Parts: sequence; C-alpha cells; structure tokens
Amino acid sequence: MAGTPARIAFLLSGSGSTLANLLAAIERGDVAATIVAAVADRTSATGLEHARRAGVPALVVPRREHKGASYTDALLAALAPHRPDWIVLGGFLTCFPLPPDWAGRVVNVHPSLLPAFGGKGCYGHHVHEMVLERGCRVSGCTVHLVDDVVDGGPIVEQVAVPVRDDDTADTLAARVQAAERDVYPRVIDKLVRGVWRHENGRVVRDEE
Repeated sequence: MAGTPARIAFLLSGSGSTLANLLAAIERGDVAATIVAAVADRTSATGLEHARRAGVPALVVPRREHKGASYTDALLAALAPHRPDWIVLGGFLTCFPLPPDWAGRVVNVHPSLLPAFGGKGCYGHHVHEMVLERGCRVSGCTVHLVDDVVDGGPIVEQVAVPVRDDDTADTLAARVQAAERDVYPRVIDKLVRGVWRHENGRVVRDEE
C-alpha cells in the first residue's frame, strides 16, 4: 500500500550503534520505515538492548548452532512472523546464503571504499588497521546490496574520508563511523521508498 512504512528486520552482532542510529532517524521521520525485529547471531550482542528499549522484538539466532543454508533457514523462520520487507545489516558478522526472493532487499554498510578492503576477515577495526598499514590517503564507507559474495553485492553509495598522517585505527574508525551514521539512513530511505532500486545487478537512481 502506497505510503505504508517499509518493514525492516535489523541484523547485528555487537553493540548495535548502527541500529540505534537508524532508530533515531526513523523517530525523526527521516526514514520511511519501521523496525519490526532485531536479530543477533550471538547471545553476547549487547546491541539488542537498543531494540528492547524501543519496544522492538529482540531475537537471537546463534550462528554456532547452524551452518550455511541451515543458518538462512533458521534466520528466515525467526523473521517470518514479523513479515519484513527489507533486511538491514549493521555489524552483522555471519555470512549466509541469500535466497533468490530476497535479492535486492538486503543492505549492508561496510567501513571501506569497496572493493578495497572487503571480503573474508575484513571487518571492524581490522579494516582500518589494513588501510593504515597500506598507507592509503583516503578511506570511507560503502553501502551495498548483499549477495552471496562477501562484500561483493551492487554498490549503492560511497562516502570518502581523508586518512591523516597521525591517524590511529581508532581515530580513522571514528571518522568513518560518522560518515556511516549520515549516509546509511539516507540510503535506506531511498531504497525502501523505491527511489533507488535494484535492476539487472545494479542500482538505478531515480530523481525525486
């Protein structure tokens, strides 16, 4: 139904700062969506507290209990009662095979300018440490659609940030995370409203 907020399921593994940021953006009216469930892949994920405080159902589907397609089945079974239209990842560290009917409706943010510093083992502070070790002058973040290649789905948007001579992994992470907090809700809003959409393996952007 036109005008009905999109239903988002949010997946996380850690502190849930991205979830908290998205909840705040929705509360401000910046994102035409509602979060109908938050799922963690481990019981230690403190980020589920953001969901609980917001009255969002908080679920755990432990990655250690499932492998490969088994994890996908368990995850989608947990989400089914909540009827999400979209799945949004924020620091979710479990890779799972993506069913064809979810293609173009699963989105992630990655702390580098993909395809640089993407793939297995490239997450969190590991990425920023690698950027500094290589002497990169620019880093940033990438919002991309998820497919079955780790960090390999169609790129939706990227934001570059400078790498400074005195940066540490912590200071660079803070700058990249600030960019993520700004761009991710904006991109999610355009995707769920259909302003930007997935067609033939790429993202098409309509003008508003």
